[in-house]
Amino acid sequence: MVTVIDRTRQKSDAAGPVSAAAAAREKSKDNGGLYKPRTPIYPKLVHGRWRMIKWVLLIVTLAIYYITPWIRWERPAGLPQQAVLIDFTGPRFYFFFIQLWPQEVYFFTGLLVAAALALFLTTALFGRLWCGYACPQTVWTDLFIVVERFFEGDRNARMKLDASRLSLNKIGRKLGKHATWLLIALSTGGAWIFYFHDAPTLLRQLFVGEAPMTAYVSMGVLTFTTYALAGTMREQVCTYLCPWPRIQGAMLDEHSLQITYRSDRGEPRGPHKKTETWEGRGDCVDCDQCVIVCPMGIDIRNGGQIECINCGLCADACDEIMVRVGRPRGLISYDTDAAVAQRACGKKATYHPIRARTLYYGFALALVTGIMAWGFSQRSPVVFDVLKDRNPTYVRLHDGAIRNGFVIKLANRTFERHTFTISLTGLTGYSLIAPGAVATGRTATLTVEPDQVGALRLFVTAPEESLAAPSVPVTFEAHDGAIVADKESVFLSGAANPQ
Repeated sequence: MVTVIDRTRQKSDAAGPVSAAAAAREKSKDNGGLYKPRTPIYPKLVHGRWRMIKWVLLIVTLAIYYITPWIRWERPAGLPQQAVLIDFTGPRFYFFFIQLWPQEVYFFTGLLVAAALALFLTTALFGRLWCGYACPQTVWTDLFIVVERFFEGDRNARMKLDASRLSLNKIGRKLGKHATWLLIALSTGGAWIFYFHDAPTLLRQLFVGEAPMTAYVSMGVLTFTTYALAGTMREQVCTYLCPWPRIQGAMLDEHSLQITYRSDRGEPRGPHKKTETWEGRGDCVDCDQCVIVCPMGIDIRNGGQIECINCGLCADACDEIMVRVGRPRGLISYDTDAAVAQRACGKKATYHPIRARTLYYGFALALVTGIMAWGFSQRSPVVFDVLKDRNPTYVRLHDGAIRNGFVIKLANRTFERHTFTISLTGLTGYSLIAPGAVATGRTATLTVEPDQVGALRLFVTAPEESLAAPSVPVTFEAHDGAIVADKESVFLSGAANPQ
């Protein structure tokens, strides 16, 4: 077991970006400018529990994103066969066996509210867990860094390559890296537009130049943004562009689990040799490995910082060093500020996941998801609308009978064809006429194809003697086996204004 830390090598690892940052600051001061150029960060590859979890989530999330548009789902002929599709031409949203219509935008609103509350609850409990493991910016940045390591090597090799003079080797490595980045960015933009069109059809159209112009423009914009954000901006997106680091401050408290440096155990820090005792000093050997592996380029030992995304890589790096020097793991780990303070006072650390803010977020999340679930369970397979003619409001026939005109609309939200029988209650002695449709005097029929809206022009005639009031409330009913829908309307007679 190696117990002597090679501080000369490790300090040289950290010196590159630190010196570059200092030089950039001095240059900014000298020029009197307000803009600080980006300081390149060269995160070192680390192995450990949290890095493995990030690898797994990277593979799973990318697989879901790229594969989902290609999943097929059987629906009636004429309807999309893609499992997940946002169809603007339909317009419909298809999600496997679920289909939502534009009028049901409240489901999307509820879904967004529930997602926000789930993020609030997760943040209150575990800090920026979303940012460190599942945020698209984090996932694609990790993927781009993998490509960078493949072409240019790990931290030291990348720093050496960037500092070297221009050569064929350097040009080749840089071109290979950027070409692969552009290919990934292009596939990312391409995968996104497949969610809005039938994927196999659109893929063929893209190659033969027959795809809609919006598809080419969207793919171009997404390709550029993916390449820029994950390839060249990286940590600047999380620090300056994303509002979440600033919003999360309202949801965190001293009981939120975050990546934390246990200063009570690590201080006073300093170099350590095998022959030295651990008495009177902390476990931190000041190796800077936690800084070297950080994709944000920060030192977690300085406390909580807005740049920290809680990815846990510094904890993996520190655990590796602790094993090498024969000290317990966990000097940097997921912990709470309250627990660290309690240990510093010699008390037993206590954790409080159930507290006022988590109860509030949990209750709000349960309420919204409950309302969403109830609303979806009560969702009718048919939407029935009755539109009464406004001009004329009624017509008096030659025999004195009164006729009203209506437009019947039935939206069939199922994937089956339905033939509805339409009848009327609340009116005595009426008869129905449906131009171009089947009407038997007291009922009319309307056939509606799957996932379509059917309309029927309907004239209702009632004898004058059966109408004692100028307006009579009526109810239209539509039946098709177990499906029953009704809609209230009014029959105007003009009884108070006889002609």
